[in-house]
Amino acid sequence: MIIENLKANLVVHPLPGEFHPAWGPGLTMRELPLTLIEITTDTGIKGYGALPASGKEGVVGVNTFIKDNLIGLDVFNIEEIEKVLRNASLRTIWPWGVEMAIWDIIGKDANRPVYKLMGGFQDEIKVYASLGEVRSAEDRVKEAIQIKEAGFSGIKLRFHDNDPSNDIKIARDVVEAVGESMEIMVDANQADALPGSKSVNQWDYYTALEVGKELEKMGIAWLEEPLPRFDIEGLKKLSNKLSIPIAGGEKNQMIAEFKQLIENDCYDILQGDASFSGGLFELRKIAGIAEAYHKKFIPHTWSNGIGLYANLQLAASLPNCPWFEYPYEKPGWDHAANNILFKEGLEIKNGYINVPQKPGLGFEIEPTQLEKYKV
Repeated sequence: MIIENLKANLVVHPLPGEFHPAWGPGLTMRELPLTLIEITTDTGIKGYGALPASGKEGVVGVNTFIKDNLIGLDVFNIEEIEKVLRNASLRTIWPWGVEMAIWDIIGKDANRPVYKLMGGFQDEIKVYASLGEVRSAEDRVKEAIQIKEAGFSGIKLRFHDNDPSNDIKIARDVVEAVGESMEIMVDANQADALPGSKSVNQWDYYTALEVGKELEKMGIAWLEEPLPRFDIEGLKKLSNKLSIPIAGGEKNQMIAEFKQLIENDCYDILQGDASFSGGLFELRKIAGIAEAYHKKFIPHTWSNGIGLYANLQLAASLPNCPWFEYPYEKPGWDHAANNILFKEGLEIKNGYINVPQKPGLGFEIEPTQLEKYKV
């Protein structure tokens, strides 16, 4: 089955409300851009994927470095396609949404969801609500109770106060409110920040160590991104000093970087993302290395709705993935933000997210919504 054409379109859809990302202090988001990828084969099957985007760079990057190198290739030659994308990633955008579209085609051709073709380990996964903002302790306690009632098994808090003791108080209050009935995770977002963000204090090793010790006392499930992305020595030392699991890797790239993180014992939980870190096939290999070192692989999923579906297919194929991250922060980012381009959304029930059984990545694009928001 041969790739006959590839289209890249900038799509910008509104968010349900204002969103103030913890990883972009001072910034306000009212809409979400993505680069929609549509690949057509000589058999007529179409596959869809998406790149995270902030503007036209995704369309330009795909048309400049990828399109002409993919047309004419066999869709089943994943390694050959991955080579093209790795080469493009060194020169331009995160290109991995192109491979999402390839897997969408392969699943549709086989009449199976992608996770069944990659191992098919679980049909449902325990799901946690991944919050995206920094708010007061009082608000977080109220929201944690609502999130529990909405069917989630866990909740992930964001730390980004200039005074970490304020963050610790929020975690302590949430643990007291729902800690007996829900797992609670913490994301410090110290690895990077969005361009244009307001400056905040960067944690050093000693700050991360002290915060980690306090979270250990509370029984927090894991501490995420406590240090800069390439502080290999600091992460290694921190991981060995603390009993709380350390998680990260959401924007680390491809197998060589993850191998370094795994072999240096930087993280107990690897969080590669099919939108940012490499193609699904590459991440399946990385998860296998993590498994050999008795580590978990729980994908990061904050990008867009299509990236969410792709990471769910990956997660469902893995024996070392006990949780799934679901972006959820009312009013700015909730079910509507995740599902706006689809005919129907993902199902969360009794603490688990059900893996879609439709062929491919599991979603159907709603044509009227696509035309409405295509730039």
